[in-house]
Order: sequence, then C-alpha cells, then structure tokens
Amino acid sequence: MRSHLKKLFLIYPFIYSFIFLAHAQEYQISLLTCDPGDQLYSAFGHSAIRVVDRVNNQDLVFNYGTFDFNTPFFYVKFTQRTLDYMLSVSTYERFLYEYNYYRRGIREQVLDLNPEQATQLVQFLQINYLPENRFYRYDFFYDNCATRIRDVFETVLGRNLDWNEEVNPEPKTFRNLIDEYVYPLPWADFGIDLALGAVIDVNAKEREKQFLPDYMEAAFGRAVIVGDGPNRPLVKSNHVVLEFPERTSEMDLFNPYLIWWLFAIAAMILTFVGFKKKRLFKGFDIGFFTVLGLLGLLIVLLWFFTFHSQTKSNWNILWAFPGHLVLAFALFSQKIKSWMKKYLLFALILSNLALVFWIFGWQSFHPSIVPLLLVILLRINFLYYNWEKFSLLNKE
Repeated sequence: MRSHLKKLFLIYPFIYSFIFLAHAQEYQISLLTCDPGDQLYSAFGHSAIRVVDRVNNQDLVFNYGTFDFNTPFFYVKFTQRTLDYMLSVSTYERFLYEYNYYRRGIREQVLDLNPEQATQLVQFLQINYLPENRFYRYDFFYDNCATRIRDVFETVLGRNLDWNEEVNPEPKTFRNLIDEYVYPLPWADFGIDLALGAVIDVNAKEREKQFLPDYMEAAFGRAVIVGDGPNRPLVKSNHVVLEFPERTSEMDLFNPYLIWWLFAIAAMILTFVGFKKKRLFKGFDIGFFTVLGLLGLLIVLLWFFTFHSQTKSNWNILWAFPGHLVLAFALFSQKIKSWMKKYLLFALILSNLALVFWIFGWQSFHPSIVPLLLVILLRINFLYYNWEKFSLLNKE
C-alpha cells in the first residue's frame, strides 16, 4: 500500500503539470496591428484581438472598428457623432483575406498571459459581444478600435498590467500625431485642420497616444505583467503576418498648397488690374466671400451642433467667418452704407487675429491657408478704400 502511495506521490506533480500545461494552451491571445490604407477612414491603421481556441478548434478575430452602413440617417449620425460602432467577430482566415486583398500589412504580438488571465479575457470579449453590449459611441481620440482594446486589457489585468511608459517621451500634440498619417492625403489633411479646433493642440499623454494602432503596438511592446510571479513582458513573441512594399507618399500636384498659391497669385493680378482700371471686379469677391461664409457655417455647425469634442474652440472661424455671407450679399449693392465699411474693418481685425492665434500657438492652422489669408487681407483692404469710389465710376 505504501509503495503505491509513494508511486502516486511521485507521479502526481507530473500529472498536475500535464493538466496545467493543457489548460495553459487552451487560448492563445494576440494583438493584431494593421498598416494604414489609402483612404481616409483607413489612413491611421487598425487594431484587433486574435483568439486561438485550441479546445474548440477556433481561430477568431475580435474587432471593435466596425459599423453598420444600413443604419438609418447614417451620414447625419456620422457627422453629429451619434453613430454607434460595434464589436464584431470574424474568422482569422477571413480577416487575413481582406487585408491581403487591400495589400495592407499585419503584425502580430503573441501575449504572455497566464491561463486564468487568458480565460478571463475571452469571457470578457464574449460578454462584450452580446447584442446588448457590443455597440458603443465612437470617439476618434478617446474611444476607438484601439483604445477599446487597451481598456479591455486594463479591465482584465488590472494592477497586473504596467505600461512601463517612457520617462521622457517626445512631446506631440494630437494634431501632430494625426499629421504623421494624413501627410500623403493633402486634401484630407486640409479638411481635418479646418474642422478640428484648438482642443487637439495640446500634448497627448503616452496613454492617450494609444488611440493610434502603431502607438498602441509600441505600448504593448513596452508593457510588463507584474504581481503574478516574476515580472515578464506582456508580449511573448512578434510575427509579421502580412508584408507588402512600403507605400510611396509622393504628394499629388493637385494639392491645397499649390492650388491656394495659384489662387492667391490670380487674386493679386486681378486686384492690380482692378486698381489700374478703377474696377472692383465684385463678382470675384461675391464668390470668394460666399465660400468663406459657407465654411464658417460648417465650423459653427461642427462646434455647436454636434457631439464631437474635437471640433470645439475652432478658431478657423476667424478667417472663415459666417458673416462674410452678409458681405457677399452687400456687394450686389451699388452704394456702400456706413455699416458695410465697419464690417470690412471688423473682418480685417478677425483675419489679423487668426494670425495672432497661430503665432502664439493657441491653434495650429493648416499651412496652406497662408495664401488664403493674404487674399482676404488684400481684398478687404481693396474694398475698404475703393468700393464707394470705384462704384460711382463703374456700374458692374
């Protein structure tokens, strides 16, 4: 009897170790980081969680970056930031097929979670995928496909997750971080700088930089698991899943820098000719200030009538001012009134204030607006000093 107990005592650790290893291999958890695409919606890359379930022979990808195009009033909700994104699940094979089709690279970080942590994470994802839980209100900077994944790991691992942040990281504003990705898309870059306000011209904390998948990948690479034994890196191994030649980032000739400077040169020539011939060419100003006024209305709409936090305090409104629509309408008149000259002076002050805000760093404007500001200052001065005088000489 003693000999049997002795043998059982000797082989018990091996049986326990076998059971433990079998359980430990039940799930393999990975972070997938995808390269940026050619379109604006994909220009910042993507993140997803891969779960390999060896017991049920499943290989799944949990993706927080999906939405339903069939949502009623889709574009209205997207503009107002009332569109809900959702957690979706697909097979790993299908996920690879899509990114291979669009020739976007994928890198995988296999995570060194213990069996309990891996099981808790899978259970969390499964509960989060329930119909009543899978939807969330998307926010580009603070609640997106990348930050959701970060929050999942912080919830599951708790104090066992140490991000091990850099002590003296390079300071970058949210706008700087965006610019790193939209440079190859100059018109999108211009539109983003026009739509987003001064609230994104503050330095992002290291944790906040994780709204970009590349930065979250780097954060996972630095992170450490603590408190459940010897400290160990969160990432156990790295693999390149898909790799394609680096995309060229040559700027198209049709870009806002070239277009606005050509426009400014044409406006200067027109103003010079108008001064020589004593003509206002008010048709130019009607069109120009109408466009500026409509841009100003868009800024007001995004600032006050949407739920986007990043469109607040947008001082582009100093040069693209809604009141310019009134100026455009007034230009149809042959006779200038006292309030019109006062408005021209007011518009001149606003445009100069835009330069002050830019110089002092209160908001970073898109560099291509420099020629537009020059045209605004030029035409306002020209109208202020010549409108009444030239209108009497010429009936346009």
